[in-house]
Parts: sequence; structure tokens; C-alpha cells
Amino acid sequence: MNISYDEAAGIFRLDAGGMTYVLRVTDEEGFPGHLYFGKRVGEDDISYLARTEEMPWLPSGNVRDRCSFLDSFPQEYPGNGVGDFRSPAVCVTDEKGQTGVQPLYVSHQIEQGKKTLPGLPSTFGTQKDSMTLSLLLADRETGLELTLCYTVFEGIPAVVRSVRAHNRGEKTIAIRRLMSCSLDMDVQDLRLLTLNGTWGREKHKQILPVGIGTQQVSSIRGISSHQAHPFLGLMAEHAGQESGEVYGFNLIYSGNFLAQTERDQFDRVRVQLGIHPKDFCWELAPGESFQSPEAVLVYSAEGIDGMTHAFHELFRNHLLRSPWLYRERPVLINNWEATFFDFDLEKLLTIARRAAKEGIELLVMDDGWFGRRKDDNSSLGDWTVNEEKLPGGIARLSEELAKLNMKLGIWFEPEMVSPDSDLYRAHPDWAFSFDGRTPCRARNQYVLDLTRREVRDAVFDQIAAVLDSGEVAYVKWDMNRPLTDVASHAEGGQSGALFHRFVLGTYELQERLITRYPELLLENCSSGGGRFDAGMLYYSPQIWTSDNTDAIERLAIQEGTAMLYPMSTMGAHISVSPSQAVGRLVPMATRGHVALAGTFGYELDINHLPEEDAALISGQIALYHRYGDLVREGDYHRLASWQDNRLFDCYEVISKDKQLALVTFVQVMGEANVKSRRIRIPHLSPDARYRVTVVDPAVREHDQSGNFIGSDEIACMRSILDKPITGRTLAEAGILMPKLRGDFRSVLIEFRQEG
Repeated sequence: MNISYDEAAGIFRLDAGGMTYVLRVTDEEGFPGHLYFGKRVGEDDISYLARTEEMPWLPSGNVRDRCSFLDSFPQEYPGNGVGDFRSPAVCVTDEKGQTGVQPLYVSHQIEQGKKTLPGLPSTFGTQKDSMTLSLLLADRETGLELTLCYTVFEGIPAVVRSVRAHNRGEKTIAIRRLMSCSLDMDVQDLRLLTLNGTWGREKHKQILPVGIGTQQVSSIRGISSHQAHPFLGLMAEHAGQESGEVYGFNLIYSGNFLAQTERDQFDRVRVQLGIHPKDFCWELAPGESFQSPEAVLVYSAEGIDGMTHAFHELFRNHLLRSPWLYRERPVLINNWEATFFDFDLEKLLTIARRAAKEGIELLVMDDGWFGRRKDDNSSLGDWTVNEEKLPGGIARLSEELAKLNMKLGIWFEPEMVSPDSDLYRAHPDWAFSFDGRTPCRARNQYVLDLTRREVRDAVFDQIAAVLDSGEVAYVKWDMNRPLTDVASHAEGGQSGALFHRFVLGTYELQERLITRYPELLLENCSSGGGRFDAGMLYYSPQIWTSDNTDAIERLAIQEGTAMLYPMSTMGAHISVSPSQAVGRLVPMATRGHVALAGTFGYELDINHLPEEDAALISGQIALYHRYGDLVREGDYHRLASWQDNRLFDCYEVISKDKQLALVTFVQVMGEANVKSRRIRIPHLSPDARYRVTVVDPAVREHDQSGNFIGSDEIACMRSILDKPITGRTLAEAGILMPKLRGDFRSVLIEFRQEG
């Protein structure tokens, strides 16, 4: 890890984890140009990559071709309207209505360590494990100053970038576009990797060629959204899961975003990531500043796997702050799919009593415990306990659970309000709405104006009163609709700033919550994975991955999520079969195996499970305790993707010391007249010997449900189950997976180093 500056050449160089990032300031005007981002290069002058010795030359020696120069120069942070016809990184409007801006180099600072961003989620580092370059640019005409910050971390091939805008002029300017990062890459034949979907089908991967013109993913819903994700990857033409060059770009932000590539006439690709400029306008009076969110730029020479590991290491070590990061989290049961709104104290305790006997440790009381809430048509915003349902309130419920050695979790939706609520009747102006228009409802609710301090205070005080009334160990923070009618009834509010101010208000509320209750286990949710992003992980160590808990659908959802985020951050539970989302019948064993890939719990009525399913619960929980540390702390590798082959899914988690690995194999579709499938098991210590075990369920003859692995099915594995085998052989020759009979079957295989 190092950041250096060659003053004679005007070159800044950032090295970390086998990656090099180089930018250069050219000629006396100080145009910041991008030279290189990729695999580590030698300590050589690579300023020739800017092509400034070719036509059109630098403006200092060729004023007549300034426009042509700016239209082709590989810029580090391009301005607007002055000659570069590609997408600008910054766009402002001055008091005359003019939009021209050209940031030029002024000065720089290199220092050890990493500063956090006030009011925004951001990475953190120490003086030993991180370094930061601050590059000061200025537009002389408007008085706008931009501080471009770059941080690298020890051992991680990533650069974290952000921009701070400051008005040094004498007049107000309006920022209309401020990308967190922009760089021009001199590469060709790339493929664009994105994560897309909708409710119940979040983060499905998509790979397309990068063609001439602009390609983008974005959200203007006020949240990062189910439909898109604030990420894009660029893959070399022949790059794959474990080989080839891959670049990853991820925004640490939870609101409207834009992530785009733009391939130009010279086959350069401009990559930009930041707050979406639609409906964004931030007024900067003289002396005021605005801070962009952080963007993470990752380089991998080892395919998608290498990108994944860089993101995982960065987020685990430099973003996630929760004391629960490496703790074993309680196995929970959520009452939502068991009861929906129809519950009372005795129903909850009936579920809890059976759950406690099986080893479940926490009961989550979901929607319906507050106000007059009997369905989703009322009471959001009235966060007081309905004592008709819960006599004795939170105190009694938590006391009754304590007798069962269980803890209590509670669901909230703090950002919303029901039209039929005491809060809305008292303060209708506290909800977003356009004057003269009937507000647009979703799930029969409005969005609270969290840009206002009095609204945030009122919401927080209600939540704190509930949490203080009993022993609450866990909070599920939900957010069930996008933002519409975004207009504030507070005086002095900037309409173009409201989307961003709403996100800042949400961040502030969650910061207050975890500061007041530092041991609270907070899980974020937004109708499932609608706001599963790096920004929310700064406040909660886990996020509900999707409302779709069907195990087969979850394979694709969890693959896309784990591509960027540690497995320990993914809320993953077992629900009933047939699933409520798709009506699919999946064996209980397979549902358990898939849920082991994240946090572990149950979304069902345990008292109404088929007995053969209920009989597996204690064993599933034992598996969670056995492999929980491995899932939280180990390295994740994707061995096969059902999205690609349409037949089976396979992934591996291996401990840092390579002593232990767990492989999950799910046969999605059975086939007739096929041989066993050979799967390579990479990343183990080559010369160490490993004992191979089929760990769950125990090998036994078939039962009617088809949950169990039969002895005939593992015949292909007998030779490697009887004696240890080297990691080198496992990586190259692989193993033969059991020939499972039927669809939606699965097996867990353990590799434990001997000696």
C-alpha cells in the first residue's frame, strides 16, 4: 500500500493489493487526466498513455484545438459545456443560468489514514492500514472547489473515491450533477456486468457487451431499489469466474443513483457512479460545502471471484462497524408467514414454546403489534403497543420469552405513515405531498418527511419508548415503498435536495438508534432486498435479502448478493413448502442448506409443520452452530451457477487458514440417464490432505419426502470418503457429486484438513 507523487512528471500513483491506479496533471493549466487502473505495473513513467504528444496537442501549445483536445483527453474528473461532449462528472448553474465548469488542479495532500464522512456511511481505516490522496481542483470562473479524495487499504486491490464541493465564490451556485467517481479507461471489448430484478427476484446477474454509446443502471425511486443495484462490473472479453480482468464499481449509498458506462468514438470507456442527477439540485451559498457518497473501485486479475473477495475484505474490515460482525447471531423465528396480522400474546408464545424446544433463540414479532393495526391500512406512525393483542406490552412478552431462554425482536417501519393514523391526523404536513395533488399511495401508506428534524425526533422518541419498555435484542427496520410526491411543507426546503436529504435523515435515525443501543442487532429490510446496499451495511450487519424465501429462487438472489457482500450480511431463512412466493415444493433439507449461506432462521408456523420437516430443525440448527464461524469469516467461491447452466448450483466457503471448507451442491433439475457430475474443489492447501465427509443429512435410505441422501446415491464418492485426499488432487481432478434423484435436491460436503 502506497501513494506517491512524481512532481516532475505530475504523476500520482496509488498501489495496493497488487493493483495500480495512476493519474496525471498535465501542462500549466492543470488538466487532471487518468492514465491507468489495473494490475500492478513497474515504477516507470507511463505518462505516454495520455497521448498528449499526438494531435490534438495540449491547449498550452495549441489553443486552436482546445475543443478537440478536451473531447478526447482521458479525464479524471471532467467538467461541463467547455469542449468535452461525453458525460460530465460535475454540472453547476451559476446565478446567470450558465452551466460551464472546468475543474483544474490547484494542490494536493497525501496523508496516512482515512477520514469518515460526516452524515454519510463511509469506509474507515487507521494510519497503519490506509493512505489518502486529496486532490484539490477549482473552477476559476464560478469559485467552485472540488476535493477529490482517494483512499487505498493494505492488501486490498481497491480505491475508494469521493468528492467534496465547496463554494469559494461570492455568489450562490447550484450543483446539478456531482459524480462520486469518473474515469476514462483505455480498454476495448468489455462486457458489462449488472445486478437487476424486481420484488422477489432481486440481484439477478446480467452480462452484456459494452457498445458504442451509454449504458446505465439507475434508480430514481428514492431507494437503491429492487430493480437495479448501485454497482456495475466491467469484464474483459474472456474473463470468467476465476480468471481474466474484472473491474467492479460500487456506490456506498442508499438513494437515487446512476451507474453508467460510455464508450466513445475512440473506444475509450468512461465509467461514472454517483447520485442520480434527475430531480437533484443542491444550492451552495458562498462558504458552503456538499459531500458526495463514496464509490469503491475494485480491480481483479482473477475473474469475478477476485472482485468478490476484494469487496468482501473491504466491507468486512473497513465498512461494517457492528459488534455483531463476527459474533454468532441468534437463530430466530419470525411470526409473519405464520400469522400475518392475526396474532396475540398467546399465539406468539405458542410458537415460542415449540421453537425453544428445538433450539431457536429469538422470536421476531413482525407487523401488526402497534396502534389499531389489524391489516396494512392503518397505524403506521403510531408506535405504541396494542395491549388488546399484547396485554402487559413489550415488558411482559420479553419476560415470558426469557422464561423460555429466548430473546425478543420487533419489526418497525419508521419512515412511513398511514393516512389512518393518529400521527397523520395530527400532522398531515409531516408527509411528503405536492400542493393540490392527491398523494400517491403504495401499500396504503405515505412517506414521512424525514428531512425535517421535528419529524425525525418524533419517530425516534416513539421507537425508543418501545425499546425501553422491555428487553429487546433485535430490530427489523423495514421500508415498504418507493418515494413519490417528494415535496416538503417545511419552509426553506430546497426541492431539488429532498431525495438526498431524506436519505441523510434515514442515516441519522439509524445512527441514533445504534448509538443509544450499541448491543442491538439491527437488520435492515425494504420489502426484502429493495435497499440492500453498502450504505445500509454501515448501520446494520445484516439485511433481509428478499421476501422470496423459496430456496430455488434464493439461489440466484443470494448468488448476486454474495458477489459483492459477505455471506454474513444476507438474511436467509427457511419457510414452508410449497412456498408462499411461487408455490414450489422443495425438501426441508434443501431449504436448510440454502439458508446456511447467510444468517439463519425460520419464517413459518413451527406448530403446523409436517412432522418429517419438524424433525429436521434441531439438526439444521446444529449445522448452523457448526459452520456459523466459517460462513461469517471464510472466503466465498462460486463453483457453478444455476443461472448459467440451468441444472445445478454449487459454491464453497473456505476458512482463512484453509483447514476447513464446506461445499453446497444443489441439483435444481434432475436428468435421466446421466453420470455423476465432476466438480473441482479449488483453493485448498495443495499439499495438505483432507478428509471428505457428506455432513447432512446423514446417509440413509430414501423416505417418501425425498429429503435424505440414499446410500446408492453416494456410491460415486465412496473411494474418497474412505481415505484422505490432497488439496491439489481436489483442485485439479475434483470429486464426483452424488447422483441425486429428483429436482431440488442438495448435499453438503465438508473438507477438513488432517494433521
